[in-house]
Amino acid sequence: MSSSTTFSSSISLERGGCFFKNEVKLLKNRCRNGCNFSVASSRKSLVCNATLKSDQTVRIGVLGASGYTGSEIVRLLANHPHFDITVLTADRKAGQKIGSVFPHLITQNLPEMVAVKDADFSNVDAVFCCLPHGTTQEIIKALPKSLKIVDLSADFRLRDINEYEEWYGQPHRAPDLQKEAVYGLTEILKEEIRNSRLVANPGCYPTSIQLPLVPLIKANLIKTTNIIIDAKSGVSGAGRGAKEANLYTEVAEGIYSYGITKHRHVPEIEQGLSDCAHSKVTVSFTPHLMPMSRGMQSTMYIEMAPGVEVEDLYQELKISYEDKEFVVLLDQGVVPHTRDVRGSNYCFINVFRDRIPGRAIVISVIDNLVKGASGQAVQNLNLMMELPESTGLLYQPLFP
Repeated sequence: MSSSTTFSSSISLERGGCFFKNEVKLLKNRCRNGCNFSVASSRKSLVCNATLKSDQTVRIGVLGASGYTGSEIVRLLANHPHFDITVLTADRKAGQKIGSVFPHLITQNLPEMVAVKDADFSNVDAVFCCLPHGTTQEIIKALPKSLKIVDLSADFRLRDINEYEEWYGQPHRAPDLQKEAVYGLTEILKEEIRNSRLVANPGCYPTSIQLPLVPLIKANLIKTTNIIIDAKSGVSGAGRGAKEANLYTEVAEGIYSYGITKHRHVPEIEQGLSDCAHSKVTVSFTPHLMPMSRGMQSTMYIEMAPGVEVEDLYQELKISYEDKEFVVLLDQGVVPHTRDVRGSNYCFINVFRDRIPGRAIVISVIDNLVKGASGQAVQNLNLMMELPESTGLLYQPLFP
């Protein structure tokens, strides 16, 4: 595989209502950040098959900009060469600038936040919906049908609306939209996402779990019974709302298991694994809250199929992700660490032999706010707008 970055002019983007700009910035960013990236003794190369017109811009609305995922969208788009924010909504912060709510964004020249009901979408081409579950359905129903939408809530992730009601405690109020929604696990469902209007952005835990397990299940290398998942998240995964359980003195210097046997991400995880197994998969999943602001680690204990060795799992993951920018299989024996993906859209994974014969341990780490939420959302909208999926996302992790 060539280690150079290749550009060709095979695609010219023409979209009604969308105008693109700053192509030179995009090409410089891709070449500077994306070349010669060494992973698991091989090299990844970015092969970019799109040439964008220099005067084109996609106009973006961010609904729920005062939450963590909304503010992370704003941060990521600050350096996106083709996405410009024209609408920001935050009902409780209406009339304020984003920099007054999040001082780290004070340099961004953006419109004042408005209530959703007062937002004007005539100057918008695509929307990131960063609102809590249960509120999104009616809002998306009322949006212009011409908009591309990435929904970061859980409202459209589960295909079975009865299952949604069971786990989220309320009936689904937009069943027709649910039929239209495409699940947005980017590396696994790229073509479906590319051709969609409404994408249900995956949850953070399901992203960290499905990325390593889906290729192994598809290749029939592991059994789909007795999958045990121990997952840990930073406190930002609980959102920005004031909750006693998330106070510093409640979280610091300890670890807390929650949602035991009933976490709402369970049906989403099982839906994705069942799809690739073509049969019902049930997992044992226990999440834990860690005293850190962001980061997520999922440790998966799996049973290998007869005759399969850990090396077979490693090679399958290597083949599956060797051309994927944001999923990184580490060198054999290297343990993934949450600090190494902080602030980035990367997922680091590796696989290890268990002491119990026939079993293996798979570990993945992500930043729950980036690859587990806003970064993957940008990745999805890039595809929906026929842009290279890595556009605006080649931030290197923050360390220390």
